Amino acid sequence: MLITKEPATVAIACHNWPLLFPYRPDVRLTLHHSGDMLHLHFKVRQDAVRACCESDKERVWEDSCVEFFFMPEGSSVYYNLECTCVGKIYLCSGADRHGRVPLSDHAYRSIKRECSLGDEAFGLREGECEWEVKLDVPASVYGLETFEGCKGKGNFYSCGDCLPERHYLSWAPIPTEKPDYHRPEFFDTIEFV
Repeated sequence: MLITKEPATVAIACHNWPLLFPYRPDVRLTLHHSGDMLHLHFKVRQDAVRACCESDKERVWEDSCVEFFFMPEGSSVYYNLECTCVGKIYLCSGADRHGRVPLSDHAYRSIKRECSLGDEAFGLREGECEWEVKLDVPASVYGLETFEGCKGKGNFYSCGDCLPERHYLSWAPIPTEKPDYHRPEFFDTIEFV
């Protein structure tokens, strides 16, 4: 994937485990960069929405959640940025799924969030819902001075472990028997131009 300074939209539509988790919401991502900032705009339409996390660093993947995992070229660690429908974030780094290290409070605060459902937890709302999350992520979160010319590997996801109908979607395929987003060997190429 090329990420340019002009917005482009991709679908997060790889339905890797349809027999285990047949539900498939509609998830689209419009993204671009402005040198020192990555702009992510997720749009989701799903049959129920959950927002129980009240602050950052909680179990955001149990709520209606969108995610970006990224490993810059030359790095031995990847970063997992996970965000609920009301902008609560979980942000860590590490070489694999074990021993993930939370980033600094400054890194958390540096990410600008705008959410169509507000920023307060509300529990579970059943019935079809559309929601959007916009994230502006500084290059410094990934230890970079700029995204310009940066290369790496990564994946984009949507999930909701505690929704009435769980789902697990990705941008790039994940050929595993069960859901597992912490598989950098299946990340796809991402290049900022």
